Amino acid sequence: MIMTPRQRLQTVLSGEIPDRIPVSPDFSNMIPARRTGKPFWDIYLYNDPPIWEAYIDCAKHFGIDALMDGYFPLNFPEEKDTEEWFTVIVDKSDDRIITQRYRLANNKNFWEPFVNVYPKDNPLIYKVDPDKVGLAIEPIKWEKLLGVNPLDIGPQGLTRIKKMMGDQGLVGVFVTYTVAFTTQEDIFKYYDGQFDIHKMAEERIEHAEKRFHRIMALEDKPDFLCVGGSGTLVYQTMDMFLKVAFPAVKRVIELASKAGIPTHIHSCGPEKELVKLFAEQTSLTVIDPLETPPAGDCILADLKKNYGDKIVLKGNLHRTNTMLLGTRNEVIQASRKAIEDAAEDGKFILSTADQCGRDTPDENIYAMIEAAEKYGKY
Repeated sequence: MIMTPRQRLQTVLSGEIPDRIPVSPDFSNMIPARRTGKPFWDIYLYNDPPIWEAYIDCAKHFGIDALMDGYFPLNFPEEKDTEEWFTVIVDKSDDRIITQRYRLANNKNFWEPFVNVYPKDNPLIYKVDPDKVGLAIEPIKWEKLLGVNPLDIGPQGLTRIKKMMGDQGLVGVFVTYTVAFTTQEDIFKYYDGQFDIHKMAEERIEHAEKRFHRIMALEDKPDFLCVGGSGTLVYQTMDMFLKVAFPAVKRVIELASKAGIPTHIHSCGPEKELVKLFAEQTSLTVIDPLETPPAGDCILADLKKNYGDKIVLKGNLHRTNTMLLGTRNEVIQASRKAIEDAAEDGKFILSTADQCGRDTPDENIYAMIEAAEKYGKY
């Protein structure tokens, strides 16, 4: 029986054997934005359309098995910032728009110490030091940000997005993150003892449990839960991760496993030790992107041999050498090797080793699907 992408992914995540290997290349941002034909700031700043809607359109265009891991930012009223912030444009050119936020207190503007940069042909660059783009921390002039489309990112919005996705795949939302430290300043504070590590870990567990229960109380739940984070072991050591972020992540996986809902981790960069940890100490469902050296440290065949019976592996075609610069035939051969390395007995999703670049040829994405149809049938 030929399965729909949704059925195929559900089958794999449940540990069973699908009709063929699912194909879910990571094109979470740049390719969907490019395909709209609009300046990228239309998508990332003006929500025209929001990136998650552009992703679903892109998934349907290529016909992939879409595992949409956390692009829809589900929000509950209880989690909203109680302070009112205003976003304005502090710099604008033909190539980029730069915004900054401020809040009012005692009739004075208090500005955030960073700006967001929206290039015309690339995704948002978040939390940039104003000095690096030639701006002062407190702008002298600015203009109102007008024309931003409102977003429904609450429970009703999730229902709409799931309906929009339909049989093309599964929709996941974040509960907690594997990343606790993301800046050089945070790292210095950590090693200088300025953080109460135990308190941070406990607060993350508390927040994660509350969010998990809010999600599970929804009438229309997500298809899976996301608990990862880009570059987990890039800014953090394994010890930092284990002390601060892992307890909350492990707790959510435990709760999700009891509730019968799959869990997903995306963590680009070094990941071999994370695969080992989650396969041996948790019931995590699926992990990606399993980047190869030098960006990562994962050898797909080794991971399959050691942990492939415990966890679904998702990866890991090289995003530059293969997907961006490779020929169609090279993509097919790399896909075939990944299938040979990791597809036996199921628990494998053919994907890319992190996000595909903006200019990745369409034919190379189609080539992955072709390879799975030819070499990935069970």
